Amino acid sequence: MEPMDKDRRVPERDEPGEGCLTTAVRLPIRIVVLVLVVPVRLVWDALAALGRAVHRTALRPLGRGLAWLWHTLVVIPVAWTWRTLVVAPLGWFRRSVLTPVGRGIAWLVRGLGVGLLWLGKALFVWPWVALWRYVLAPVGRGVAVVVAWLVRYLVVVPARWLYASVLTPLGHGITWLVRGLGTVLTTLVRWILVVPLVALWRYVLRPAGRALAAVVTVVVREVGAAFGHCWRVAGIISRAIGRFLGTVLRWLFVEPVRWVYRTVLTPLGHGIRNGIWRPARQALRAARETVRQTRRELRRALFGAPREPQPAAAVPPRREPGAPGTRTLGSSTTALTKD
Repeated sequence: MEPMDKDRRVPERDEPGEGCLTTAVRLPIRIVVLVLVVPVRLVWDALAALGRAVHRTALRPLGRGLAWLWHTLVVIPVAWTWRTLVVAPLGWFRRSVLTPVGRGIAWLVRGLGVGLLWLGKALFVWPWVALWRYVLAPVGRGVAVVVAWLVRYLVVVPARWLYASVLTPLGHGITWLVRGLGTVLTTLVRWILVVPLVALWRYVLRPAGRALAAVVTVVVREVGAAFGHCWRVAGIISRAIGRFLGTVLRWLFVEPVRWVYRTVLTPLGHGIRNGIWRPARQALRAARETVRQTRRELRRALFGAPREPQPAAAVPPRREPGAPGTRTLGSSTTALTKD
């Protein structure tokens, strides 16, 4: 036997040993989901087939045609216009005008910058460097020494004594007091709040949550399995309906049209071609040939038979008008007398 299609594969039987809750939930869910999913699957398959047909017969050729028109009517003219009218003139203008002018301006700016830099150093940098090196730096170092001595004996030494003699003992006492209060509060919070909450969680909420999670898990799992099972069953039903409708349309429309074309139109066309069209063409060809022969005979009767062409070596030299051998009515080569 050939392997069944993935969507047509019959779902495996439920594993033995499942609880009564799973068995009680599964059947109603699958019935409801099957009733809801079958119309959706039918509409989905019909829209998918219609979309593939529209894409294959209309959208893809239309897109290719629009792309070709866009490339031919817009991209190529715009690219040619851009290269011819914009890029080429701009390149010539840049090479011929902007580059020499830019080099001259760069040389001028460089020289002006060098001169201004030297002038700025002479007027501002060098005087300020000398003032800082020989005046401000020595004065600043002396002021820093005086300020450091004043800060040491007016701020650092009193602050160190205050920290060692007053703040350290006071901080130790506050730390001991806070630690004792923290121990008492921790014990009270533990026996008043934490222990009852832990007992409530361990013996009430966690068992109830596990039971509720088991129920929810079973329901969610069965709903998902029901949707998958019903989607596959709906696919089988949809394909069966599609094949039935295709067979009906084929025997109602395609086969009659094919039979009419093969048994009626084809022999009729062959008969028209062999009995009417081909004799008519032969008669028309014979009539044309008769008209040509009649016209040729009339021309020969009115103007005479055309003169046979002479070999190339025996052609006489060109003569003046009026000389013997010039054109006559019988040897005319006008379009009226051409055969």
